[in-house]
Amino acid sequence: MPEISMDPFGLQQNKIAGMNDMRRTSSNKEDIEMAKEKIPSTPALRVLKKSGVSFSLHPYRYEEKGGTEVAARELGVDEHAVIKTLVMEDEAREPLVILMHGDRKVSTKELARAVKAKRVHPCEPDTAHRHTGYFVGGTSPFGTRRALKVYMERTILDLDQVYVNAGRKGLLARLSSPDLAGLTGAEPVNVAITPG
Repeated sequence: MPEISMDPFGLQQNKIAGMNDMRRTSSNKEDIEMAKEKIPSTPALRVLKKSGVSFSLHPYRYEEKGGTEVAARELGVDEHAVIKTLVMEDEAREPLVILMHGDRKVSTKELARAVKAKRVHPCEPDTAHRHTGYFVGGTSPFGTRRALKVYMERTILDLDQVYVNAGRKGLLARLSSPDLAGLTGAEPVNVAITPG
């Protein structure tokens, strides 16, 4: 799959097999139209571009209910570095986002304790869409419909680079974990469970 890199100035580059093809300088109208198709406009991408952080886009073949395992396999990366954006609600139906490693689960009991709630639970897909503006499988922590409190599994910060949804199914953005924390304003928590 091609890797589309974005620099802080919004220049688009396609890196395929080590070759740089600057679509921006192409005089061929068809090439320019293809380049536009490769970078979909999502609220998440608008936030990333506006922020000035360095990131790259990684499209992959999406499989319904395949989750982070499929994304990691398709991109040839460690599932631990593919970060899930999970939308939860507390007992007062207040939404929150928890960012978690793809190969880990969230202890809702520990999360409730961390956010000082009696309990938290995952949102139904329609509810998550109402809060974020994104559909399940394409939920990004950036550019949500309304401002949501974001929490991040603390060990995500141990990784140099992470992959997070860019606002649509089959599209991840790679960026540094400090940039992910900074852009989302995420509060670090210890709520991971190793499946098993």
